[in-house]
Amino acid sequence: MTTVIGHPITVAAERSGLSQDVLRVWERRYGAVRPGRGPGGQRVYTDADVARLRLLHAVTRAGRSISSVASLATSELERLAAEDAAAREPEPETGAQPDVKLVVDQCLELARALATHELDVELRRALARFGLVAFLDGVAAPLLRRLGDEWHRGQLSPAQEHHATSVLQDVILETVRRFAPSANAPRIVVSTLPGERHALGAAMVAATAAAEGWRVTYLGADLPVDDIALAAQRAAANVLALSIVYVDERRSTARELDRLRSVVAAEVDILVGGAGVSVIDLPQGVTVYGSVEALRTALGRAP
Repeated sequence: MTTVIGHPITVAAERSGLSQDVLRVWERRYGAVRPGRGPGGQRVYTDADVARLRLLHAVTRAGRSISSVASLATSELERLAAEDAAAREPEPETGAQPDVKLVVDQCLELARALATHELDVELRRALARFGLVAFLDGVAAPLLRRLGDEWHRGQLSPAQEHHATSVLQDVILETVRRFAPSANAPRIVVSTLPGERHALGAAMVAATAAAEGWRVTYLGADLPVDDIALAAQRAAANVLALSIVYVDERRSTARELDRLRSVVAAEVDILVGGAGVSVIDLPQGVTVYGSVEALRTALGRAP
């Protein structure tokens, strides 16, 4: 084995803007670079390797999948990166911290690579680093939006999108179960309507409520209205929260909501949020939350 003098993986990751997990996945699965080995067998990256990784990072952030660009010549990557830079409009300021944005970028790359373990580790690191509230606001919510946007544009396959949301949901729900609310904590039941199988939004609602000190009963996705109402009754819920992401037939969804409102006790607040809310006519007695922060405000007003 030829000994190579160059940069260790920590330096290559820092200079390329990639996490070490993403870098390893790109090497193992796509042959993005082929580092040499140092005297102890550790990976060693040349300046050319680092430059190539930086270019790959740039063109994948522009929306290309790593599988489609990993085999391109470095000169072609340079051309694509320059083309993307010329076409890119200034991004609006979101107020998010740069390191939080970087975490979202890294998670998106791992989602594209279907790297289950690495994505799980990256999300748990972010959760431990930022805390649950900042994690939900700065990592989970933006990542969910970007996964949805890229799926709609055809830049993520259904398998990639489902895989990433499944990993993110597992991390969030595990966190919810660790909270120990007080005996007199207000109670919330969280679910989705019949036919709605996207459960990640509901999981984020559950985590937000748990962080605010609520006793959470999380039902998951795709439940009949009568079962949701019965759960709210048996849990003595103060609030019933629903996530509505996908609406197949708007009148049917509106009818389900109207019926739910009619069979749930009037003193129980019903909160709804998600991408699908904007396309349906909501019945009276239902409150919309448009963001995680709006949900917190609504929970603060609840009895």
